Amino acid sequence: MKDLPDDGFHVFDTTLRDGAQREGINLTVADKLTIARHLDDFGVGFIEGGWPGANPRDTEFFARARAEIDFKHAQLVAFGATRKAGVRAEDDAQVKALLDSGAPVITLVAKSHDRHVELALRTTLEENLAMVRETVAHLRSQGRRVFLDCEHFFDGYRANAAYAKQVVSAAHEAGAEVVILCDTNGGMLPGQIDAVVRTVLADTGARLGIHAQDDTGCAVANTLAAVDAGATHVQCTANGYGERVGNANLFPVVAALELKYGRRVLPEGALEEMTRISHAIAEVVNLTPSTHQPYVGVSAFAHKAGLHASAIKVDPDLYQHIDPERVGNTMRMLVSDMAGRASIELKGKELGIDLGGDRALVGRIVERVKERELAGYTYEAADASFELLLRQEVEGRPRRFFRVESWRAIVEDRPDGTHANEATVKLWAKGERIVATAEGNGPVNALDRALRVGLERIYPQLATMELVDYKVRILEGKHGTESTTRVLVSTADGQGEWSTVGVGENVIAASWQALDDAYAYGLLRAGVDPQE
Repeated sequence: MKDLPDDGFHVFDTTLRDGAQREGINLTVADKLTIARHLDDFGVGFIEGGWPGANPRDTEFFARARAEIDFKHAQLVAFGATRKAGVRAEDDAQVKALLDSGAPVITLVAKSHDRHVELALRTTLEENLAMVRETVAHLRSQGRRVFLDCEHFFDGYRANAAYAKQVVSAAHEAGAEVVILCDTNGGMLPGQIDAVVRTVLADTGARLGIHAQDDTGCAVANTLAAVDAGATHVQCTANGYGERVGNANLFPVVAALELKYGRRVLPEGALEEMTRISHAIAEVVNLTPSTHQPYVGVSAFAHKAGLHASAIKVDPDLYQHIDPERVGNTMRMLVSDMAGRASIELKGKELGIDLGGDRALVGRIVERVKERELAGYTYEAADASFELLLRQEVEGRPRRFFRVESWRAIVEDRPDGTHANEATVKLWAKGERIVATAEGNGPVNALDRALRVGLERIYPQLATMELVDYKVRILEGKHGTESTTRVLVSTADGQGEWSTVGVGENVIAASWQALDDAYAYGLLRAGVDPQE
């Protein structure tokens, strides 16, 4: 088992409950179990699994998590409300469901805004305090650790500070280990959070936590402001998932605590798994990982400007706030019309091609890139096409495995409203002239199939390759209604993925270029010698 941090600071994840409220996320029980394993691998201290008793899916999750997951680092947390008004805690069915979940830790949500108590709960302020005290005390008597979320705390504090603090004190005095101040509407700013947390800490003596929503774009900053003010429990979600615009993002919060504050909150070595964990959870929830997410996004340490690249060539720390390897990420150099010599040299080194300080060669590549980008190409999203261009300039000849004589694609509209798509390619490979024809569900798919039909016998490695993404962009025309089309194609071979670009006067011509590059790079990647 990894060396664990002590209990003096809590990293509490609520992806499986609060994060699951994001529009577009709909987790199955299997999804929740997978995410829980990832979070436990990452080393968070607490994983809030949902609200047992409120819906069958969460009830099933807790039963299966107990049986199927051997948590190494995290404790499983059940979420629920305090007892209903006028009902004893031991008689409340929802409170009983929390105990039946078997979770060792329970988080209760309670109203701390006086208007919410009177209008939403339809009870008195005193009864609400009793609901807090009695539910916490009952769960503690059953051997559970108890945390209490003060819903709408900051809005409630603004409306009636004395009552909001009474709720905190009631939970603390009844045995709640931590009282979490929730910015439920997400409208607070860091300075406001700091001031309120300091005051509540001084006036109640309770151990405080923070739960911040991101409606002002300040959830991470608000969370860290609460820590500055004395909070020792942070509630976050993976990748900032959550209702409306989301919650405080677990990954930048934890990275800031470890790397900026010097506070150890994860097991040794866990931070280096952060990028992998972030992307793995994104895959489970079926959302594309945010490319520009701090620390873990693929663009988090990507450099495009020539001035930046020149400095990074001397010392990467000049334009990077941390070494990306500390969070499991990597530095990337982007090649575009903004590229200078340093960008090209560093990108070449990243691709395993040493340009050897050849100023003439580098200068020629820079000019070629700028010329091509002016024509509509983009290489920052098409590393494979750039590597082919780079190798051509370095070696003085293109790396090609076949020579195209001609190609054509035919789209036939039929009277019944259906369409037929057929493509023919004529090419040369290893001294043999090949003519191949294929049908597809579109002209580009037909071209792809015809290329495969013609080449797979000679290059069986193509059988492992498949197109996994296809993007078309119509670029601004230069002459009235004329326009240029750019196509980006992503291809995979089971071991990795690469992207290529094509530009032409129409989508078919641009697609052909991108396909040509995709298969040339795939064969190069497979170790095939183009001169054989």
